Amino acid sequence: MTGFATTQAVPVTSRRVRVDVRGTVQGVGFRPFVFRLARALALSGFVRNGPGGVTIELEGDDRAIDRFLSRLVREAPKHARVGRVSVEEIASIGDHEFVVATSGEQGTAAALLPPDLCTCSDCLRELFDPADRRYRYPFINCTACGPRFTIARRVPYDRSSTTMAAFTMCPQCQAEYDDPADRRFHAQPNACPRCGPKVSLRDPRGVVVSAGPSDAIAGAAAAIRDGAIVAVKGLGGYHLACRADNASAVARLRRRKQRDDKPFALMAADLDAARRLVRLDDAEADLLTSDARPIVIARAEPGALVAELVAPARDELGVMLPYTPLHHLLVADADGALVMTSGNVSDEPIAFRDDDAVHRLSAIADLFLSHDRPIEAACEDSVVRVVTVAERRQPLFIRRSRGFVPQPIPVPLSSNETILATGGQLKNTACVVRHSEAIVGPHVGDLDDMSSLVAFSRGVDHLAQLIGAPPAIVAHDLHPDYASTRYALDRGELEPIAVQHHHAHFAACLAEHGETGPAIGLVFDGAGLGADGRIWGGEILYGDIGHSIRIGHLRAVRMPGGESAVREPWRMACAWLTDAFGVEPAIPAPLRETVAPEQWRAVSRLALAGPLPVTTSVGRLLDACAAMSGVRSRVTYEAQAAIEFEAAAKAHRRARARRGGSPSAGVYENSIVIEKIDDQLVIDPRELVRAVYDDVRDGREAGDIASSVHGGLVYAARLVAELGAEVRGSRTIALSGGVFQNTLLLEELALALTASGHRVLVPRLLPPNDGGLSYGQAVAAAWRRKNVSRDSGPNR
Repeated sequence: MTGFATTQAVPVTSRRVRVDVRGTVQGVGFRPFVFRLARALALSGFVRNGPGGVTIELEGDDRAIDRFLSRLVREAPKHARVGRVSVEEIASIGDHEFVVATSGEQGTAAALLPPDLCTCSDCLRELFDPADRRYRYPFINCTACGPRFTIARRVPYDRSSTTMAAFTMCPQCQAEYDDPADRRFHAQPNACPRCGPKVSLRDPRGVVVSAGPSDAIAGAAAAIRDGAIVAVKGLGGYHLACRADNASAVARLRRRKQRDDKPFALMAADLDAARRLVRLDDAEADLLTSDARPIVIARAEPGALVAELVAPARDELGVMLPYTPLHHLLVADADGALVMTSGNVSDEPIAFRDDDAVHRLSAIADLFLSHDRPIEAACEDSVVRVVTVAERRQPLFIRRSRGFVPQPIPVPLSSNETILATGGQLKNTACVVRHSEAIVGPHVGDLDDMSSLVAFSRGVDHLAQLIGAPPAIVAHDLHPDYASTRYALDRGELEPIAVQHHHAHFAACLAEHGETGPAIGLVFDGAGLGADGRIWGGEILYGDIGHSIRIGHLRAVRMPGGESAVREPWRMACAWLTDAFGVEPAIPAPLRETVAPEQWRAVSRLALAGPLPVTTSVGRLLDACAAMSGVRSRVTYEAQAAIEFEAAAKAHRRARARRGGSPSAGVYENSIVIEKIDDQLVIDPRELVRAVYDDVRDGREAGDIASSVHGGLVYAARLVAELGAEVRGSRTIALSGGVFQNTLLLEELALALTASGHRVLVPRLLPPNDGGLSYGQAVAAAWRRKNVSRDSGPNR
């Protein structure tokens, strides 16, 4: 046992207790806090990390121990999340000192790591202080900041269990590490220019161009100012960086990265610099400056110095602030906002190994700003926007990853078995549920190629390593061809439980609010395999987190070309128009230049009678309306047409509001029919489709049409949700699915349902898109295991 002696004498009538603390209590300065508190109260004993959390033994005055216990949770470090605290009376042994003991290795892993933490103000001050020994050192950190999840190999969280194990502390750093009065007391990534990781600037062949923070970072910044694209190794992987106001560099980055239109994220030096790019209200500014430092999507500031190709056809920008010392130095030296997009080609997983980065990014980057601290777990930036639900501003995740993972998410039931959930095919995440908490892993992305599958498998292994308890059950999507499903079924040692795609969305929304149901679920999505073998995506469900039944849906329409219809929304326009008119429609004017007449006729014939899959997807309906009105007929990234259609609607409404007009004027609210067919509520939008067609023919402006379509959908969704709630006797309505990233739909529908007296639940801890699927699968599986007799629902 090694540690730091207290000098106080132990009272003669001493008492000894053992305190086990669970939760996020490693990597957050918890042991130093305990040490200082015990010393202040003249207690002896020890504190140590273990696989299960932190164990403390205290010996001393009875009242002092009580005071210690009362302050333990109340005064815990900022980033600690104290869970269960158990206290056991044990025999006194006459300790005369209090020490930080060597970590224990015995027991089941239950300790939770914190997410990576942005650079704190104290370290930032030292970083830019020429008199400080860590001046411009890009790996400066303390117990309040620095890497955690991305460098951890296992728990307990000690330096030897991280990628910092290869760096031996110099005497000065060791002294800080050992000094209870120092803020680097037991800061595991503690380092300095003398003993810590080193940064270097390399050419695309991997040859060092310059080394050292001043030379390498200043050199990278100078190259960026001159128009270069630089691959930058950050916390969870590589970024590709260039100046945001350099149109030529941004265009070159798009071409090399093979990313046609999807917006790039930006990094601004500070909040003031961010405000010159986007308009931020208080909630958005708070999110942007939070310790997680996510990318925040907000309205672009007119006249912002940003190349048009940063976010084509969008009036919003995604902006973040520097979150590592290296980023702070680079942005300061580059003297302007940077494009900071993921280090990958198109939709590949982010590069985070140095050799892999050189291999994959050398055709994109002119230089590599790298370093020799390995990244154990890849973790992309999180992406969030702020929405208004029930008059409250709240975050809506688009991607939950760096800064939030592996923060646990509560589960409204306890599972004695560890459950692994493998998520979906797109925007994949994995999840592990243990007891009453879920750990949702970092965003992996789309599992369309081998590199993505390798990243997915590695992520699952890392998650399992940190959790420690091997899973007994694996939950997965119903779709047999999803790579995540095949992975789950290949894990023959685990009991598989299939969960229908949209039920998983519904269950995730309920569970993160602590609800188990019953409730109504309105799940508007792109696509997911339904219980009837069809492609769902506009579903009204009723049930609990374990099971639901389908009580309604969008009218089904043929999907000409299958996946081609997703990439070419004009196909869905043709399908919906053919369905609406019952005959081959004339091609709408906005599509005549991009769609050949013979293509249109062929697709229309298929839509009338072809052997095609059918879909109830609201996402595809929005695609169709966007194509008809001339917003976009083909896409280069998922949901691009619907996203630009929403942007057109918002722009039109803002313009109308400036003229004093009503935001809801002209909506197609009487153009969607709700029918009762058999036992299902069917949303029939054929009249809306005909109205769009007529208005396009008559020359109505696309933004005006987009506004009307959104208004019509809100009207129909409110009506069908209220009908379902009335029939089922529930006042709780959960809104989820990827379509609800559309904030115009989400906010107006939530407002309308709240106004009619319903309790509306909206995802706030996880994305409404497929990034939240794994959590929904896991909680559904946990519920079914606890309620085996009810395990017969149709959406199993």
